[in-house]
Amino acid sequence: MGKLTVRDAISKGLSEAMDSNERCYLLGEDIGEYGGAYAVTKGFLDKYGEKRVRDMPIAESVIAGAAVGSAMGGLFPIAEIMTINFTLLAMDQIVNHAAKMRYMSNGQIEVPMILRTVTGGGGGLAATHSQNFEGWYASVPGLKVVTPSNPYDALGLMRSCIESKDPVIYVEHCLLYSATGDVPEEYYNVPLGKSVVCREGQDVTIVTYGGMVPVCLEAADKLSEQGIEAEVIDLRSLRPLDIETPARSVHKTGRAVVVEENWKTGGFGAEISSSLQENAFDYLESPIIRISGEEVPMPYSRKLESAAIPDASKVTIKIKEMMEI
Repeated sequence: MGKLTVRDAISKGLSEAMDSNERCYLLGEDIGEYGGAYAVTKGFLDKYGEKRVRDMPIAESVIAGAAVGSAMGGLFPIAEIMTINFTLLAMDQIVNHAAKMRYMSNGQIEVPMILRTVTGGGGGLAATHSQNFEGWYASVPGLKVVTPSNPYDALGLMRSCIESKDPVIYVEHCLLYSATGDVPEEYYNVPLGKSVVCREGQDVTIVTYGGMVPVCLEAADKLSEQGIEAEVIDLRSLRPLDIETPARSVHKTGRAVVVEENWKTGGFGAEISSSLQENAFDYLESPIIRISGEEVPMPYSRKLESAAIPDASKVTIKIKEMMEI
């Protein structure tokens, strides 16, 4: 075992892809000389050269369109769009072309590509740079959406994404890049669509993903001090979605809490809750509760921003209230 940050784990995965496949190349804003907005591609320009590390103009539709077209033509692009908020400018290329081309061509044309992007609040970047749109993309057939929360999964999921014949949205939370964890030196991968129990418990099941995983683990530790043992499940990918693992957990605990950073209205948590209701209804001892971000554009003020995002205290309080029902 070795220690890596999420940033280093992603970088390692990208290096492996570049080293093993000469058709693989990177494209995005400031990924070359600058090394990436979050320093993931630092040193890649010197190592692989301008032909394979392409600095692109500030035009997200061009980045996504170039990736789609080159993937159709036989290359393997890994595109970086600086934040998921900017993918709004590339929705047509992502949703109408990348996601649908293999289906509409009856399998004659594949679009193997990875689109890396950054989600979430907490960085003090205000309303138009702090949104969580991964749930939107997870609703689109033809796309795969992964949400790593730790270095082990960041590398393992990247390896599985590289093997995918379908386009993948690889979603990185802005506050997790420096998170450190154990990563095996031997090769492994993390299958897409396989969630994991990252803390065992018998009283309540917490289902979450991405940036909310460390929040829920902290809340579970707080609850444990008060005699409540929570089982925490990290979905790891939103499409394909593994509902069997959290459903089995609910069979054991009898209670379910879904935690996400996004707004509650139209949030992906509704999909998770509905699926759990369909698969574990007979085992539920109380209604499923959802804990989400506040229904406001993300404030710029640090204190207001913190109040808008679920934290361990909020999760702890809500679960204690649930247990008292």
